[in-house]
Amino acid sequence: MTRILIACDHRGIETMDRIVYWCKENGHDPVNMGPSTSESVDYPDFAFPCAEKVVESNGESVGILICGWGNGMAIAANKVKGARAALCTSPIQAAYARWHNNANILVISAEATGWGMMTEIINVFLKEGFDGGRHERRINKISDYERG
Repeated sequence: MTRILIACDHRGIETMDRIVYWCKENGHDPVNMGPSTSESVDYPDFAFPCAEKVVESNGESVGILICGWGNGMAIAANKVKGARAALCTSPIQAAYARWHNNANILVISAEATGWGMMTEIINVFLKEGFDGGRHERRINKISDYERG
């Protein structure tokens, strides 16, 4: 069972609710990190805490962030040291985000990605793992940069 921390902005609330339900139906442990209404909110207020919790979990959790187009959530989440958020619009992109980038947060566009494609992307993101090897060296360079 995969623990999945999920957050969104106001434009992703309906999608988040569907993903939480889908995760439960598929044997995962989703944690809804908000918001709880579709009133306008600022995406960093939800991206930062979600990314922080993913990083603090030391690989025990992954994150899913949703906003209208995905870029805002990805940019905000990637400001958190140790977060590797990938905006994915296809299953192969999600696979490479895991294989090569050791992504720990999946970012989804509620506006540009249909439900069927979304579930395929999530399935791949949750199933695949990090390849290591030469990619480990690259991830370590990012971590070293984050530490200053």
